[in-house]
Amino acid sequence: MDAVRVKRLIVNADDFGCSPAVNQAVIRAHREGILTTASLLVNGAAAAEAAALARAHPQLGVGLHLTLLGGRSTLKPTDIPRLVDERYRFSQRPVWTGLRYFFLPGLRSQLRHEISAQFAKFRLTGLRLDHVNGHLNIHLHPTVFSLLGHHAREWGFVSFRLTRDPFWLNARLAGGRWLYRLSHAVIFTLLSRRARPVLNELHIHYTDRVFGLLQTGRVDERYLERLLPRLPDGDSELYAHPSLDDTRAELEALTSPRMKALVGQHGIQLIRYQDL
Repeated sequence: MDAVRVKRLIVNADDFGCSPAVNQAVIRAHREGILTTASLLVNGAAAAEAAALARAHPQLGVGLHLTLLGGRSTLKPTDIPRLVDERYRFSQRPVWTGLRYFFLPGLRSQLRHEISAQFAKFRLTGLRLDHVNGHLNIHLHPTVFSLLGHHAREWGFVSFRLTRDPFWLNARLAGGRWLYRLSHAVIFTLLSRRARPVLNELHIHYTDRVFGLLQTGRVDERYLERLLPRLPDGDSELYAHPSLDDTRAELEALTSPRMKALVGQHGIQLIRYQDL
């Protein structure tokens, strides 16, 4: 088969380590379904359990789900007082936080120290770093991405989620939430276009496209049975948020025998970022 026509797909679970319900869903989707990778919240409430489960399932590629928004820090509040509150919590306000990170250059040093600490905490798990991305895709924020690019070799990552979900294909696959989907498609297309030359220069791997951004919380069987037959040639990532409770429909989609059959029927190779 012509290499250009090969369809390869990374199927990733975000928020690994968030809770036992998420951890068990990730492992089940990997063992029984089509899930190939997961992104670890190193400061998640169940991060230690997630790391132990990952070590017991070495074929699961595990990456760092960088958290600088809507989660907890690694460093103490006294070390990064302008980023977190006294309970180690980052802001839950995405727009406000994004503006602060962009317009307040004085935050850059604290961001660098916290990002470095999260990479160090991941290394302590003993897991191979399969990829890097960010909670709420904060890794593509201009300030955060600048730090990641500048310290890529120091922090030791060679694969990265370049988040851009093809809007017109998504529009054929699903309906609803048009303003959300259009705005996110535009924003992340622009951010990815800006980031791509830097990744190329650093020889950091990424997929041709990423599905899931415009379908957050709705990566269900109906969506997948429409996406998989239309999956473009080349390398793609699909990310979801499987759980035993809040997003059980996503777990059911990833473990569905019909989805496994579609993967085989359409000649889709399931891979990890380390296989790029």
